Amino acid sequence: MMKRKPGRRSAIVAATLGLLINTTAFAQSWPNKPVRMVVPYAAGAVPDVIARLVGDRLATLWGQAVIIDNKPGAGGIPGMTALARSPNDGYTLGMLPAAVLNLTPYLYKNPQFNIDTDYTPIAAVATGPMMVVVNSNSDIQTLADLVRSAKAQPGKLNFAAMQTNSVPHLTGEMLSRTTGMKLTTVPYASSPASTTALLSGEANVTIDGLPALTQYVKAGKFRALAVTSPNRLPGFENVPTVSETFKGFEALGWFAMYAPAGLAPDVVEKINRDVNRVVQAPDLVARFADFGIYPKPGSPKALTEFVDAQRATWKKVVNDLDLKPQ
Repeated sequence: MMKRKPGRRSAIVAATLGLLINTTAFAQSWPNKPVRMVVPYAAGAVPDVIARLVGDRLATLWGQAVIIDNKPGAGGIPGMTALARSPNDGYTLGMLPAAVLNLTPYLYKNPQFNIDTDYTPIAAVATGPMMVVVNSNSDIQTLADLVRSAKAQPGKLNFAAMQTNSVPHLTGEMLSRTTGMKLTTVPYASSPASTTALLSGEANVTIDGLPALTQYVKAGKFRALAVTSPNRLPGFENVPTVSETFKGFEALGWFAMYAPAGLAPDVVEKINRDVNRVVQAPDLVARFADFGIYPKPGSPKALTEFVDAQRATWKKVVNDLDLKPQ
C-alpha cells in the first residue's frame, strides 16, 4: 500500500502545534529582561505612585526591573500613543487612569488612540472613589442639607472644581444635575488649590479623590457628606454613599493595566495572574488604603466589561453637559 503524503491539513496542524509550543515557551520564559511601564501622568501624581507601588512588587515577583516611563500632558495622549506604538512583546505595559480612557476620547478632537483596537486589556488594578466635603464650620451636616441649601439660594453656593473637565469636576457637575442643585462651579488648577479655597471659605463644597481630602477630614477641618462609591468605604463607615440619598449615583476613579494590541494570550494570562496576586497582598492593600483606593482584581474580560460601562457613563455626562472637544 502506498504511503499517503502529508496533506494540507497535516501541515496546518503541524504549524498550529508549533505556534502553540512557541507561544507557551515564550510565556514561560517571560520576562527575561526589564519591563517598561508607561504612565501618562507626571512623576508624583497618583497614577505614578500606583504604578511604582505595583511595579516594585511585580519586579520582585518577576526577578526583573520594572521601569516607570512618565509621559504626561494633553489628556494622556503622549503616553497612550507611545504605548500603542510599542512592540507587543510584553515588555511595555501601561498603567492607565480612568480620565484618559473615560474622558480624553470625548474631550479632544484628535485623541490619536482607540482603546478598542490599539491595546490589549490586562488587569484592573484599583478603584478610587471620591468624597463630597464641606468646611467643618458650615451649617451643612448632610448631603440632603447641601441640596436644600443650594436649591434655596440658586447660584449662591460655590463648588471648587479640581481642574476643569477632570473626573472630580465632572462628578460635581453630574451630582448637581442629578440633585437639581444650582451650584456655581469655580475651577481651580489643582487639588491643593481647591482644598485651600474650601479651607478659606472661598468655596462652599468640593469633590475630590480621597487622597486629597482625608487628611482634612481626619483633622476635623472638613466634614464628609458622602462618598461616590456604590458601598460605604472601610475606615469611613459613618460616611454615607451618594446613592443612599440619590439612588444609582456612582462615580469612580480607577487604574488599569494595558499592553499594546496583539500581546500573546499566555503572556496576558501570566501578567493578569501576577497583578491580581500583588494587588491583594496585605501590605499593598494597606498602602492603597493610604491613598484612598481599593484593589479590584479580575480577568481581562471583566476589565473590558467594566471599562466599557464606565465609558458609556462618562460619554453621557459629557453629552449631557454639552462639552465640546478641544
